[in-house]
Amino acid sequence: MVMVRFAALGDSVTSGYGDPIPGGGWRGWAAILAQALGEKAEFHNLAVSGARIGDVAEKQLPVALDLRPTLASVLIGMNDTLRGDFDPVALGYRLSEMVARLTEGGATVLTARLPDPGRMFGLPGAIARPLGRRMEALNEALDRIAVEYRTLHMDLAGGAYSRNNWSVDRLHPSEVGHRLLAFRFATALRDAGHPVATLPGLAASNPEPTVGQRVWWMATQGNKWLLRRSTDLFPTLARMVYEEIATPQIRNLR
Repeated sequence: MVMVRFAALGDSVTSGYGDPIPGGGWRGWAAILAQALGEKAEFHNLAVSGARIGDVAEKQLPVALDLRPTLASVLIGMNDTLRGDFDPVALGYRLSEMVARLTEGGATVLTARLPDPGRMFGLPGAIARPLGRRMEALNEALDRIAVEYRTLHMDLAGGAYSRNNWSVDRLHPSEVGHRLLAFRFATALRDAGHPVATLPGLAASNPEPTVGQRVWWMATQGNKWLLRRSTDLFPTLARMVYEEIATPQIRNLR
């Protein structure tokens, strides 16, 4: 008998990027959490790298609803903040609709506040500040959804900027980061009365990449990854940076 049917929805963070397994592929926090739920837990990872909120709503949610999960996770939004058509009101509505449908289907839903990509990349202030405001607007929507639907809501921004918790690309958790996220969700589930066989361990089983490996990855792969995720952001970002620089100067002239 299946005690827990867990459907994980989201992007590359939930699909496991940053937590490689021997022989190739990725594991990630959701798989670690599923193992902690016990042998009778049924796990379905629906997350896809590069997914945006609309992708999850249109492609992953219908599959999840057909599975009739008792537990579901919705961790999504980082890719949306890196696009030119970012609209926090519309995105908040779609997120709310997703969580509502999963909750109405009988699932306990896991959600999270997301960290600031500008701080994670260490971007200059004129770029980081407008990106930070985008993330804060999305996080405010996520906070409201968590209250309305009583999700188990984690703050991934809390402690997120420790280098040990993030992989070489600075956008995906390292194995330690994935384990920490699984541990926090498992603890929240246990405290809320849900069955948890054992809390996930926090110690990494794979060696951390060296400084040289980190630099090499950023030089050969990191910029390409950011460009793929931000194909239509740069014209918008240029305007945002101009406004960020120009606004204080305009105020000083008045």
